[in-house]
Amino acid sequence: MIDLSHAENQIRCVTNFQDLVATPFNGNVNAMCWSRELTGDFSEIVKKVALSGNITVIDQAELRALQLSEQGELARDILLNDLKTLEDHGASPVLNVITHYDRDDSYPFFPTDVYSFHVDRSPIPTNTFLCTYYGASSEILPNAQGEQKVLIPEIRAELRKLYDGAEEGFEAFLSEHCFDLHYQAKPDAHPIRLGLGNLWRLAVDHPESQVLPCLHRAPEENPGESRLLLIC
Repeated sequence: MIDLSHAENQIRCVTNFQDLVATPFNGNVNAMCWSRELTGDFSEIVKKVALSGNITVIDQAELRALQLSEQGELARDILLNDLKTLEDHGASPVLNVITHYDRDDSYPFFPTDVYSFHVDRSPIPTNTFLCTYYGASSEILPNAQGEQKVLIPEIRAELRKLYDGAEEGFEAFLSEHCFDLHYQAKPDAHPIRLGLGNLWRLAVDHPESQVLPCLHRAPEENPGESRLLLIC
């Protein structure tokens, strides 16, 4: 069950895939959730995949080739169906086993890795879809509870030290290095865990968007536990 007590009318829940993709974002709503209770043992798939680095992409041929128990087969059927459903919709889903993401330590005062609340940007209309099947789930933050980092005076001052061009090019510099995509949670913020099995559609920053982009981040992984994540 998703805790919507701090969602500030940002999230709309639906009961099927068609409503997930067809219901328009409007007003404060920039996150759509197909809330699901899934059956099957997704941990078995995580354990049987041959890992290659900290992020392992599972292709469908490899997924089909796994020798699984009955519960593992149920989980696999769900994964294959989700992949096909999104592909039929025109998306390009990727299924990952994640032990951890790389940390960005280029600028200690301003990490730009996916553990930081951020928005996705695209030059064309699109959405971000994601679902966590196993492990710690992703988080979103109501827009009113986040502050764009480039507008925080002390951070902005540090960024100016990195920039050696003309003043009129500073905003372009922030955008080119993706600094403007990142947000800091306010002291009284309440991030929302997206839960396991729920398929989400998040608003992206693109020229035709009618709503604010959704602030989201990857979670800190549970100790010794990989994540199974679908994203596109």
